[in-house]
Formats: sequence, structure tokens, C-alpha cells
Amino acid sequence: MMNNVQFDVKTVNNLLGIDDSFKAPKRMMEAMLNNDERPELFKKFLRVSANLDFDWFHEYFEDEQAERKSKKQDFTPNSIAQVLNNLVDSEQAPNTYYEVAAGTGGILIKRWLDDRTHDRIGNPLSNKTALRFLSVFTYDPRAYWYQVEELSDRAIPFLIFNMAIRGMNGVAIQCDSLTREAKDVYFIRNNTSDFMKFSEVIKCPHEDVIRKEFNISEWVDSFGN
Repeated sequence: MMNNVQFDVKTVNNLLGIDDSFKAPKRMMEAMLNNDERPELFKKFLRVSANLDFDWFHEYFEDEQAERKSKKQDFTPNSIAQVLNNLVDSEQAPNTYYEVAAGTGGILIKRWLDDRTHDRIGNPLSNKTALRFLSVFTYDPRAYWYQVEELSDRAIPFLIFNMAIRGMNGVAIQCDSLTREAKDVYFIRNNTSDFMKFSEVIKCPHEDVIRKEFNISEWVDSFGN
């Protein structure tokens, strides 16, 4: 399988238009929340590689962004992400996915790929290997919901990127999954039947209806170490 050597530190920084990796999370988040800039950035990345089957940022983020000392943060290798996805019983909840400590989305991407190629909602024959190819015609991104949580300021913009470039529907919540304190909730929306469309990214207001919907205890400006 192709690895993500194409997205080394130099390449990612150049695509983001930055001269130092510490600027990457802020720059990425600015782009994700800009409706004009976001699709253009996606197109730039896709010109480097159109293979969306794995997390492009795994090595880049481990090398440059992971908060290993302060938050004991590490990232799941693509091979392990595939194994973990295979262990999850998607038959029990075939159209919903929930993950805490999602990082930049490596395991999430494997689940999305499985949903897209084995469309258990739209293709009732997806369990038959010979007819699984029909999923490419039946898969509708609106039928699937992905809810992920991540604490890190550095990881959350990359997680949002990975969801939106793949046309997912769901939410990315920046929160402490234990205390349920949250900084922000981002609604990722692809309101079409086309899985090749990019998703919108909507930063949700800090209102009670959002807090109750996602079981948030309180809104915070930052998390204590």
C-alpha cells in the first residue's frame, strides 16, 4: 500500500504556506473555517495524491506536532488502524461511528473506507463479495454519521481536514472525553449524495442546545495540564 511519504514536513508546510511547522495547526484551522480557502487547499493536496484511503498526516504529525511529553500523545499506525477497524462490529451500528481520542483520524478513515466500499445501508448485497462492487453506486454520505472527539489543539484542525476532504457527515468535538469539558464543536456536513464532494465545516455556537446534544459539561477556553 502506498505510504504517506509524499506528505513529508516540507511538502505539507509548503501546501499550507508556512515556514515553520509550529504554525501548521493555526494555519490549517484558519483554512478549514474559510469557505473559499478550504476547497482550494483540498485541491492542492489532491494534486499531490488522490489516494484518500489512509491518513496523510500520520508521519508528519508524529514528527512535528505530537504532544508526547505533555499529553502522552501518540498515533496509531495505518496497519494497526486497519486491524482495529476490522475488530469493530459495524453490523451492530452500520451507519454510526464514535471515537474518543481520535488524533488526526487514522482509525476513522479506515472505518469511512469500509463504509464506502461495503455500503451496508444502501447495498443490501454488500455481504456478498461478488456484488460488493455495487456499493460504489449506492453509497450516500448522508446515510452515515461520524462523531469523533480530540483534546489537542494541534490535532483537531488535521482531524477536521481529514473528515471534510472525504465528504463525511458528523461532528468533531474538541473536548476532554472524561470530564466532558469542551472548547468547540465543529459540524462537518456534506448535504449531497456525492461522496466526492467536500464537506462544509461549521463551528457551532456555545449554546445550551449544543452542550446538551453532545453531553458537554461546560465550555472552556483551554484545558488544564
